[in-house]
Amino acid sequence: MTTATVTNNQTNPPIKKRGKWSKMGRRFVRNPWAMTGMFLLMLAVVSALFAPVIAPSTPDKADLRARLVAPSWMDDTGKSEYLLGTDQVGRDLLSRIIYGARISLLVGVVSVLISLVIGVILGLIAGFYGRWVDDLLMRLADVQLAFPFILFAIIVMTVFGAGLWKLILVLGISNWVGFARLVRGQVMSVKEMEYVQAAKAIGATNLRIIRKHVLPNVSSSIIVLATLNVATNILLEASLTFIGLGVDPSIPTWGGMLADGRNYLETAWWVATFPGIAIMITVFGINLLGDWLRDELDPNLRV
Repeated sequence: MTTATVTNNQTNPPIKKRGKWSKMGRRFVRNPWAMTGMFLLMLAVVSALFAPVIAPSTPDKADLRARLVAPSWMDDTGKSEYLLGTDQVGRDLLSRIIYGARISLLVGVVSVLISLVIGVILGLIAGFYGRWVDDLLMRLADVQLAFPFILFAIIVMTVFGAGLWKLILVLGISNWVGFARLVRGQVMSVKEMEYVQAAKAIGATNLRIIRKHVLPNVSSSIIVLATLNVATNILLEASLTFIGLGVDPSIPTWGGMLADGRNYLETAWWVATFPGIAIMITVFGINLLGDWLRDELDPNLRV
């Protein structure tokens, strides 16, 4: 009987269950909007990572003889060497857009990570412990929400000066409330579940319960919110840089290029238009991915 059993197991191996992530991958590939979002995002990521290889020239190389040259596909003479034209000091616009992807993605991702860490920690504490701890942290969140972001950014940038990392810190500190409130609300629901009560009954510490049982069950919502916030922070970086409160003007950024081109909209529209298109494409791609993740990770929304 033992031999027959072994032979039967060898002949008919057990069927492996499809993992959760492999099923998500298949649904992702079948979703045209999700694939479009990934493609658009990867354009920005590849540009940021391989800018020195992809860019036709360095972003700060100026040539006043080629000032405000039109894109090559608009040049009837065929002498233009610049695919997207040049700016007011003769710098290649395509190269600056490619290098600008580095700043936009860096600001978007790092600032969201700062907000995520602060907001998730405070949200877990407020939701799990409740009582006066919850009241204190939520009143702190109310104060943060009552203070206008643009006023906070103007005060910080005026006092400490503009700069890349200062801008990242401003965005990170300003946007933690959304994560904190989301996590708090879900933790208050999860901590009443039977498996959490069972873990308490067998003597598990609060830290272990939060790490093993609470946090994994709220992580999907955190991922979705973080994805959408990356797109929002990219727009905020461009807006603050546009009004002179963001990244140093010597660093190529999409917001800075928009600011440079606002005085040439009638004579050289490409200086502001193409950086704006780069912002739109990147934000659109991230939002498409965020929408797919929201639908995928929330069972109530999945069709």
